Amino acid sequence: MHSPGNISGHIVDIIGKRTFKGRITIAEGHIISISEADIVPDQYILPGFIDAHIHIESSMVTPMAFAEVAASHGTVATVSDPHEIANVCGTDGVQFMIDNSRNAVIKIFFGAPSCVPATTFENAGATLDSKEVDRLLASEDIWYLSEMMNYPGVLNNDPEVLAKIKCASYYGKPVDGHAPGLRGLQAKDYIDHGISTDHECTTLAEASDKLDHGMKIIIREGSAAKNFDALHPIISTHPDDVMFCSDDKHPDDLIVGHINLLVKKALQLGYDLYDVLKIACINPIFHYNIPVGHLREGDPADFIVVDTLVDFNIIKTFINGNEIIPGNDQYKNPKKTLINQFNINVQHADILKVKDIGLIEYPIIVAVDGSLVTEKLFASLPTESGYLLPDFSKGIIKIAVINRYHDAPAAVGFIQNFGLKGCAIASTVAHDSHNIIAVGDDDALIIKAVNLLIESKGGLSAVAKDSRIHIPLPIAGLMSDKPCHEIGHLYSEISSFVKAHGCTLHAPYMTLSFMALLVIPKIKISDLGMFDAEAFSFY
Repeated sequence: MHSPGNISGHIVDIIGKRTFKGRITIAEGHIISISEADIVPDQYILPGFIDAHIHIESSMVTPMAFAEVAASHGTVATVSDPHEIANVCGTDGVQFMIDNSRNAVIKIFFGAPSCVPATTFENAGATLDSKEVDRLLASEDIWYLSEMMNYPGVLNNDPEVLAKIKCASYYGKPVDGHAPGLRGLQAKDYIDHGISTDHECTTLAEASDKLDHGMKIIIREGSAAKNFDALHPIISTHPDDVMFCSDDKHPDDLIVGHINLLVKKALQLGYDLYDVLKIACINPIFHYNIPVGHLREGDPADFIVVDTLVDFNIIKTFINGNEIIPGNDQYKNPKKTLINQFNINVQHADILKVKDIGLIEYPIIVAVDGSLVTEKLFASLPTESGYLLPDFSKGIIKIAVINRYHDAPAAVGFIQNFGLKGCAIASTVAHDSHNIIAVGDDDALIIKAVNLLIESKGGLSAVAKDSRIHIPLPIAGLMSDKPCHEIGHLYSEISSFVKAHGCTLHAPYMTLSFMALLVIPKIKISDLGMFDAEAFSFY
């Protein structure tokens, strides 16, 4: 890293809605002065991009490794929810993320996870009650209360849920929301409890409804859930109340781009430059009260340099006045004991048998490409010796969730649209409790994929008759201690392997990881069984 002292170019004043030729003088990590100039290089200087909601764990690398790649795309800060690792390792996991991020090349602002576990209908590795959440929120390292997924608890005035929200209010820290599909009076009630954002809107009507009740909407474009196309009209109607996020970004996608891709997409649709940049660069600073500069005198010198305001190719990224030099050995994970929790023995294929209990039709998960929301199907299934079988003619195969925290019976169900043929895949990235989740068309292959993860204490696996591929994730079964480009390459390989065996999903592992997320409609599966995510009860 190095500090430029001063830098010149076309300066983009987002708040003032003007671009002018100028010079920026920097000292001790801050902007000392901004002055106009007659002759400047043909480059544009503007505040850097901010991801307003992300689970860094989903990039499968540490905050330090994530940051180096994100910086190359012009990201200067993230608002990050360590919910995933908290579900595995509790507050020790949150502290791991904070400690690892201290030497990251961008600014990472963590929240206190509000829903660990996310529901009472699954087994996680830890529990964060209101007392523990209060302890976290009291810390200067915690900037907000992370997404309140338990919206039924909010609406029903659950004392423990309300106590967590009250803690955030006491410390003057905002509360993030998570209420997919909530509309009307229920949405108003949820918002009136003090919940300020939602990144789960999938329709313009839902987003508009929540905006009308005073909520800020975070437009999400991640590896699995992509809502930009549905929500982008609010860029022009509510530029002060919108932010951008990725939520979950797998390593191969992160290598390609980050928030910069949303900026380009919005501008290509003809939205006002300053509105788009306000959403991408400024709004998160004010909403979360985070110390990130936005190109004013006295600010931290956090900014980017791009070639044009059309192509937005990143030339340089500066944090606290220091230029981030790609490939300059800035990323180096601390050598310390890796954190994890994995306490089960190898499994046998018999655990995957599903007894026929005599129903005419059984609930089937229907995976939807590019969405966290699933559809539900009820179908009759073939049987053999009193056990249910997949129906390959309808593309219905088995899905299983196995508790990784202690030995317990597996939960086994059926799913459509994965398309696997002669293949099984498994993962310990399984929102939100991160048990082992697996899907495949053959019990023997499924159990082989599962056992690869048990033996390595976490990761991703894919198994076919004569071949297999495996990515170990030794940090909580969620992250690698290797650089992002290395993991991104391996992730592309395993995705290609799965697609070569019939899967047509854009992001098979990301889609699989959300099949256990009970707080997203319509039907999911936890380690305890098939779950109706609309009625919030087991089948």
